[in-house]
Amino acid sequence: MNQNEISPALFFETVSGYERTEVLRTAIELDLFTKIVEGKQSVTQLADACQASPRGIRVLVDALTIIGFLRKEGDRYQVTPSTNVFLNRKSPACLAGVLEFLHTPNIRECFYQLTAAVRRGGTAVSDEGTVSYDNPIWVDFARAMVPAMLAPAKMLAEIAVVAGKPGLRVLDVAAGHGIFGITIAERDPRAQITALDWPNVLAVATENAQRAGVADRHKLLPGSAFEVDWGGPYDVVLLTNFLHHFDLPTCEQIAKKAFAALAPDGRAITLEFIPEPDRISPPATAMFALTMLATTAHGDAYTFEEYQRIFAAAGFGKSEFHSLAPTNQQAVVSHKS
Repeated sequence: MNQNEISPALFFETVSGYERTEVLRTAIELDLFTKIVEGKQSVTQLADACQASPRGIRVLVDALTIIGFLRKEGDRYQVTPSTNVFLNRKSPACLAGVLEFLHTPNIRECFYQLTAAVRRGGTAVSDEGTVSYDNPIWVDFARAMVPAMLAPAKMLAEIAVVAGKPGLRVLDVAAGHGIFGITIAERDPRAQITALDWPNVLAVATENAQRAGVADRHKLLPGSAFEVDWGGPYDVVLLTNFLHHFDLPTCEQIAKKAFAALAPDGRAITLEFIPEPDRISPPATAMFALTMLATTAHGDAYTFEEYQRIFAAAGFGKSEFHSLAPTNQQAVVSHKS
Protein backbone atom coordinates (compact mmCIF):
# COMPACT_ATOMS: atom_id res chain seq x y z
CA MET A 1 0.00 0.00 0.00
CA ASN A 2 1.22 3.49 -0.84
CA GLN A 3 2.09 5.44 2.31
CA ASN A 4 0.13 8.38 0.94
CA GLU A 5 -3.02 6.23 1.16
CA ILE A 6 -2.64 5.75 4.93
CA SER A 7 -4.72 8.38 6.70
CA PRO A 8 -6.80 8.74 9.89
CA ALA A 9 -9.34 10.82 7.96
CA LEU A 10 -12.02 8.10 7.84
CA PHE A 11 -11.68 7.53 11.58
CA PHE A 12 -12.18 11.19 12.46
CA GLU A 13 -14.94 11.62 9.89
CA THR A 14 -16.82 8.68 11.40
CA VAL A 15 -16.39 9.43 15.10
CA SER A 16 -17.50 13.02 14.56
CA GLY A 17 -20.44 12.05 12.34
CA TYR A 18 -22.88 13.10 15.05
CA GLU A 19 -21.70 16.70 14.59
CA ARG A 20 -23.00 16.75 11.01
CA THR A 21 -26.30 15.33 12.21
CA GLU A 22 -26.67 18.07 14.82
CA VAL A 23 -25.78 20.75 12.28
CA LEU A 24 -28.63 19.54 10.07
CA ARG A 25 -31.02 19.17 12.98
CA THR A 26 -30.30 22.73 14.10
CA ALA A 27 -30.87 24.12 10.61
CA ILE A 28 -34.20 22.31 10.42
CA GLU A 29 -35.26 23.50 13.88
CA LEU A 30 -34.47 27.09 12.85
CA ASP A 31 -36.27 26.54 9.53
CA LEU A 32 -33.15 28.01 7.97
CA PHE A 33 -33.44 26.40 4.53
CA THR A 34 -36.95 27.72 3.98
CA LYS A 35 -35.86 31.20 5.00
CA ILE A 36 -33.01 31.11 2.48
CA VAL A 37 -35.44 30.05 -0.26
CA GLU A 38 -37.63 33.01 0.73
CA GLY A 39 -34.73 35.38 0.02
CA LYS A 40 -32.97 35.83 3.35
CA GLN A 41 -29.49 34.95 2.18
CA SER A 42 -27.02 36.97 4.25
CA VAL A 43 -25.87 36.21 7.79
CA THR A 44 -27.55 39.38 9.09
CA GLN A 45 -30.85 38.59 7.40
CA LEU A 46 -30.81 34.98 8.57
CA ALA A 47 -29.86 35.89 12.13
CA ASP A 48 -32.81 38.28 12.29
CA ALA A 49 -35.23 35.79 10.69
CA CYS A 50 -34.09 32.89 12.90
CA GLN A 51 -33.86 35.03 16.06
CA ALA A 52 -30.28 33.86 16.52
CA SER A 53 -26.89 35.47 16.96
CA PRO A 54 -25.01 36.52 13.81
CA ARG A 55 -21.94 34.61 15.00
CA GLY A 56 -23.96 31.46 15.54
CA ILE A 57 -25.63 31.73 12.13
CA ARG A 58 -22.32 32.42 10.38
CA VAL A 59 -20.71 29.31 11.80
CA LEU A 60 -23.81 27.22 11.10
CA VAL A 61 -24.28 28.24 7.46
CA ASP A 62 -20.58 27.84 6.75
CA ALA A 63 -20.74 24.34 8.21
CA LEU A 64 -23.78 23.56 6.05
CA THR A 65 -21.84 24.83 3.03
CA ILE A 66 -18.85 22.64 3.88
CA ILE A 67 -21.10 19.59 4.23
CA GLY A 68 -22.86 20.34 0.94
CA PHE A 69 -26.36 21.55 1.83
CA LEU A 70 -25.67 25.17 0.87
CA ARG A 71 -23.65 27.15 -1.67
CA LYS A 72 -21.80 30.35 -0.77
CA GLU A 73 -21.22 33.24 -3.13
CA GLY A 74 -19.46 36.16 -1.49
CA ASP A 75 -21.39 36.85 1.71
CA ARG A 76 -24.63 35.25 0.51
CA TYR A 77 -25.90 31.69 0.79
CA GLN A 78 -28.14 29.68 -1.51
CA VAL A 79 -29.69 26.24 -1.24
CA THR A 80 -28.64 23.47 -3.63
CA PRO A 81 -31.32 21.94 -5.90
CA SER A 82 -31.55 18.88 -3.64
CA THR A 83 -31.78 21.00 -0.50
CA ASN A 84 -34.61 22.99 -2.07
CA VAL A 85 -36.57 19.81 -2.80
CA PHE A 86 -35.91 17.88 0.40
CA LEU A 87 -35.34 20.48 3.15
CA ASN A 88 -37.53 23.42 2.15
CA ARG A 89 -40.66 23.02 4.28
CA LYS A 90 -42.81 24.38 1.44
CA SER A 91 -41.79 21.44 -0.76
CA PRO A 92 -44.15 18.42 -0.77
CA ALA A 93 -41.03 16.21 -0.66
CA CYS A 94 -39.57 17.87 2.45
CA LEU A 95 -37.83 15.28 4.63
CA ALA A 96 -37.62 17.27 7.85
CA GLY A 97 -40.14 14.98 9.53
CA VAL A 98 -38.10 11.93 8.57
CA LEU A 99 -35.19 13.20 10.67
CA GLU A 100 -37.54 13.71 13.58
CA PHE A 101 -38.74 10.10 13.34
CA LEU A 102 -35.31 8.54 12.86
CA HIS A 103 -34.02 10.42 15.89
CA THR A 104 -36.80 9.62 18.31
CA PRO A 105 -35.47 8.42 21.68
CA ASN A 106 -36.59 4.85 20.99
CA ILE A 107 -34.63 4.59 17.74
CA ARG A 108 -31.55 6.34 19.15
CA GLU A 109 -31.54 4.05 22.17
CA CYS A 110 -31.33 1.04 19.85
CA PHE A 111 -28.08 2.36 18.40
CA TYR A 112 -26.69 3.42 21.77
CA GLN A 113 -26.88 -0.28 22.64
CA LEU A 114 -25.45 -1.54 19.34
CA THR A 115 -22.56 -3.41 21.01
CA ALA A 116 -25.07 -5.42 23.01
CA ALA A 117 -27.14 -6.00 19.86
CA VAL A 118 -24.09 -7.35 18.03
CA ARG A 119 -23.36 -9.73 20.90
CA ARG A 120 -27.00 -10.79 21.09
CA GLY A 121 -27.64 -10.96 17.34
CA GLY A 122 -30.65 -8.66 17.56
CA THR A 123 -31.93 -5.55 19.30
CA ALA A 124 -30.84 -5.14 22.91
CA VAL A 125 -33.60 -2.71 23.83
CA SER A 126 -36.39 -5.27 24.21
CA ASP A 127 -37.32 -8.77 23.12
CA GLU A 128 -39.06 -7.61 19.94
CA GLY A 129 -37.79 -4.08 19.33
CA THR A 130 -39.85 -1.92 17.00
CA VAL A 131 -42.11 -4.79 15.90
CA SER A 132 -43.68 -5.21 19.33
CA TYR A 133 -47.47 -5.47 19.48
CA ASP A 134 -49.23 -2.28 18.32
CA ASN A 135 -46.09 -0.22 18.91
CA PRO A 136 -47.01 3.51 18.88
CA ILE A 137 -43.77 4.27 17.04
CA TRP A 138 -45.53 3.28 13.79
CA VAL A 139 -47.95 6.18 14.11
CA ASP A 140 -44.92 8.49 14.19
CA PHE A 141 -43.50 6.58 11.23
CA ALA A 142 -46.72 6.93 9.24
CA ARG A 143 -46.87 10.68 9.82
CA ALA A 144 -43.20 11.29 9.04
CA MET A 145 -42.30 9.11 6.08
CA VAL A 146 -44.69 10.07 3.28
CA PRO A 147 -42.28 12.54 1.60
CA ALA A 148 -39.52 9.90 1.57
CA MET A 149 -41.83 7.34 -0.02
CA LEU A 150 -43.36 9.47 -2.79
CA ALA A 151 -40.78 8.48 -5.41
CA PRO A 152 -40.84 4.71 -4.79
CA ALA A 153 -44.64 4.82 -4.49
CA LYS A 154 -44.94 6.29 -7.98
CA MET A 155 -42.54 3.68 -9.35
CA LEU A 156 -44.47 0.85 -7.72
CA ALA A 157 -47.72 2.22 -9.10
CA GLU A 158 -46.21 2.10 -12.60
CA ILE A 159 -45.33 -1.55 -11.99
CA ALA A 160 -48.68 -2.44 -10.44
CA VAL A 161 -51.02 -0.80 -12.96
CA VAL A 162 -51.08 -2.92 -16.10
CA ALA A 163 -52.34 -1.34 -19.31
CA GLY A 164 -55.73 -2.66 -20.31
CA LYS A 165 -56.58 -3.98 -16.84
CA PRO A 166 -58.21 -1.21 -14.80
CA GLY A 167 -59.95 -1.71 -11.48
CA LEU A 168 -57.15 -3.40 -9.53
CA ARG A 169 -58.08 -4.98 -6.22
CA VAL A 170 -55.15 -4.15 -3.94
CA LEU A 171 -54.27 -5.25 -0.42
CA ASP A 172 -51.74 -2.92 1.22
CA VAL A 173 -50.18 -4.97 4.05
CA ALA A 174 -48.75 -3.00 6.99
CA ALA A 175 -49.97 0.03 5.09
CA GLY A 176 -48.72 2.63 7.56
CA HIS A 177 -49.20 6.00 5.88
CA GLY A 178 -51.02 4.20 3.06
CA ILE A 179 -49.21 6.11 0.34
CA PHE A 180 -48.41 3.02 -1.76
CA GLY A 181 -52.02 1.94 -2.11
CA ILE A 182 -53.18 5.53 -2.42
CA THR A 183 -50.77 6.19 -5.29
CA ILE A 184 -52.10 3.15 -7.15
CA ALA A 185 -55.64 4.47 -6.60
CA GLU A 186 -54.58 7.81 -8.09
CA ARG A 187 -53.01 6.03 -11.07
CA ASP A 188 -56.00 3.69 -11.59
CA PRO A 189 -59.30 5.57 -11.07
CA ARG A 190 -61.18 2.28 -10.62
CA ALA A 191 -58.77 0.60 -8.22
CA GLN A 192 -60.08 -0.57 -4.85
CA ILE A 193 -57.57 -0.46 -1.99
CA THR A 194 -57.74 -2.37 1.30
CA ALA A 195 -55.26 -1.11 3.91
CA LEU A 196 -54.20 -3.53 6.66
CA ASP A 197 -52.51 -2.24 9.83
CA TRP A 198 -53.09 -1.41 13.47
CA PRO A 199 -56.17 0.80 13.98
CA ASN A 200 -54.24 3.82 15.26
CA VAL A 201 -51.90 3.67 12.25
CA LEU A 202 -54.79 3.31 9.80
CA ALA A 203 -56.13 6.62 11.07
CA VAL A 204 -53.12 8.26 9.42
CA ALA A 205 -53.67 6.31 6.18
CA THR A 206 -57.30 7.45 6.18
CA GLU A 207 -56.24 11.09 6.49
CA ASN A 208 -53.89 10.65 3.54
CA ALA A 209 -56.56 8.91 1.45
CA GLN A 210 -58.99 11.73 2.14
CA ARG A 211 -56.36 14.31 1.23
CA ALA A 212 -55.71 12.48 -2.05
CA GLY A 213 -59.42 12.26 -2.86
CA VAL A 214 -59.55 8.43 -2.93
CA ALA A 215 -61.16 7.74 0.46
CA ASP A 216 -64.24 6.21 -1.19
CA ARG A 217 -62.01 3.50 -2.68
CA HIS A 218 -59.80 3.03 0.40
CA LYS A 219 -61.13 0.41 2.85
CA LEU A 220 -59.60 -0.49 6.20
CA LEU A 221 -58.66 -3.90 7.59
CA PRO A 222 -57.50 -3.28 11.18
CA GLY A 223 -55.36 -5.79 13.03
CA SER A 224 -52.14 -7.77 12.88
CA ALA A 225 -50.99 -9.00 9.48
CA PHE A 226 -50.23 -12.34 11.15
CA GLU A 227 -53.62 -12.77 12.80
CA VAL A 228 -56.32 -11.10 10.71
CA ASP A 229 -57.99 -12.84 7.75
CA TRP A 230 -56.74 -11.02 4.66
CA GLY A 231 -59.80 -11.86 2.58
CA GLY A 232 -59.52 -11.56 -1.17
CA PRO A 233 -59.10 -12.38 -3.92
CA TYR A 234 -56.79 -9.49 -4.78
CA ASP A 235 -54.94 -8.66 -7.96
CA VAL A 236 -52.03 -7.15 -6.05
CA VAL A 237 -50.71 -7.63 -2.52
CA LEU A 238 -48.30 -4.90 -1.47
CA LEU A 239 -45.55 -5.85 0.98
CA THR A 240 -43.76 -2.56 1.37
CA ASN A 241 -40.96 -2.17 3.94
CA PHE A 242 -42.42 -5.00 5.98
CA LEU A 243 -40.54 -8.26 5.46
CA HIS A 244 -37.19 -6.84 6.56
CA HIS A 245 -38.42 -6.85 10.15
CA PHE A 246 -38.51 -10.65 10.38
CA ASP A 247 -36.46 -13.80 9.94
CA LEU A 248 -36.73 -15.91 6.80
CA PRO A 249 -39.32 -18.42 8.13
CA THR A 250 -41.59 -15.56 9.19
CA CYS A 251 -41.18 -13.89 5.78
CA GLU A 252 -42.21 -17.18 4.19
CA GLN A 253 -45.29 -17.27 6.43
CA ILE A 254 -46.33 -13.83 5.17
CA ALA A 255 -45.61 -14.83 1.56
CA LYS A 256 -47.94 -17.82 1.97
CA LYS A 257 -50.72 -15.56 3.21
CA ALA A 258 -50.17 -13.36 0.17
CA PHE A 259 -50.34 -16.37 -2.14
CA ALA A 260 -53.63 -17.49 -0.59
CA ALA A 261 -55.16 -14.01 -0.85
CA LEU A 262 -54.30 -13.45 -4.52
CA ALA A 263 -56.37 -14.18 -7.60
CA PRO A 264 -54.91 -16.86 -9.93
CA ASP A 265 -53.00 -14.27 -11.99
CA GLY A 266 -52.22 -12.03 -9.01
CA ARG A 267 -48.90 -10.53 -8.00
CA ALA A 268 -47.15 -9.80 -4.71
CA ILE A 269 -45.11 -6.60 -4.96
CA THR A 270 -42.39 -6.26 -2.36
CA LEU A 271 -40.51 -3.03 -1.69
CA GLU A 272 -37.29 -3.48 0.26
CA PHE A 273 -33.63 -2.62 0.77
CA ILE A 274 -32.15 -5.44 -1.32
CA PRO A 275 -28.34 -5.64 -1.34
CA GLU A 276 -26.24 -7.51 -3.86
CA PRO A 277 -25.07 -11.02 -2.87
CA ASP A 278 -21.87 -9.51 -1.42
CA ARG A 279 -24.08 -7.65 1.12
CA ILE A 280 -21.92 -4.52 0.92
CA SER A 281 -23.31 -2.95 -2.24
CA PRO A 282 -24.99 -0.69 -3.04
CA PRO A 283 -23.64 0.88 0.20
CA ALA A 284 -26.74 2.89 1.17
CA THR A 285 -28.94 -0.15 0.60
CA ALA A 286 -26.67 -2.70 2.27
CA MET A 287 -26.24 -0.56 5.41
CA PHE A 288 -29.92 -1.11 6.18
CA ALA A 289 -28.99 -4.48 7.66
CA LEU A 290 -27.40 -2.56 10.54
CA THR A 291 -30.67 -0.73 11.21
CA MET A 292 -32.46 -4.06 11.45
CA LEU A 293 -29.82 -5.50 13.77
CA ALA A 294 -30.14 -2.53 16.11
CA THR A 295 -33.93 -2.21 16.10
CA THR A 296 -35.41 -5.70 15.59
CA ALA A 297 -34.92 -9.16 17.06
CA HIS A 298 -34.54 -11.03 13.76
CA GLY A 299 -34.82 -8.58 10.84
CA ASP A 300 -32.31 -8.19 8.02
CA ALA A 301 -31.70 -6.79 4.54
CA TYR A 302 -32.28 -9.81 2.30
CA THR A 303 -30.85 -10.39 -1.16
CA PHE A 304 -32.97 -10.97 -4.25
CA GLU A 305 -31.94 -14.63 -4.23
CA GLU A 306 -33.34 -14.93 -0.70
CA TYR A 307 -36.61 -13.30 -1.76
CA GLN A 308 -36.80 -15.67 -4.72
CA ARG A 309 -36.56 -18.61 -2.31
CA ILE A 310 -39.12 -17.08 0.08
CA PHE A 311 -41.75 -16.65 -2.61
CA ALA A 312 -40.97 -19.92 -4.37
CA ALA A 313 -41.46 -21.78 -1.09
CA ALA A 314 -44.83 -20.03 -0.73
CA GLY A 315 -45.92 -21.33 -4.15
CA PHE A 316 -45.23 -18.38 -6.45
CA GLY A 317 -44.19 -19.22 -10.00
CA LYS A 318 -41.51 -16.60 -10.57
CA SER A 319 -40.09 -13.41 -9.07
CA GLU A 320 -38.64 -10.43 -10.94
CA PHE A 321 -36.19 -7.83 -9.64
CA HIS A 322 -36.80 -4.13 -10.28
CA SER A 323 -34.26 -1.41 -9.56
CA LEU A 324 -35.93 1.77 -8.35
CA ALA A 325 -33.01 4.13 -8.97
CA PRO A 326 -32.30 6.78 -7.92
CA THR A 327 -33.86 5.65 -4.62
CA ASN A 328 -31.98 3.31 -2.29
CA GLN A 329 -34.72 0.71 -2.51
CA GLN A 330 -35.63 -2.08 -4.91
CA ALA A 331 -38.73 -4.12 -5.72
CA VAL A 332 -39.55 -7.76 -6.23
CA VAL A 333 -42.63 -8.72 -8.24
CA SER A 334 -43.74 -12.29 -7.54
CA HIS A 335 -46.29 -13.89 -9.84
CA LYS A 336 -48.75 -16.41 -8.49
CA SER A 337 -48.83 -18.25 -11.80
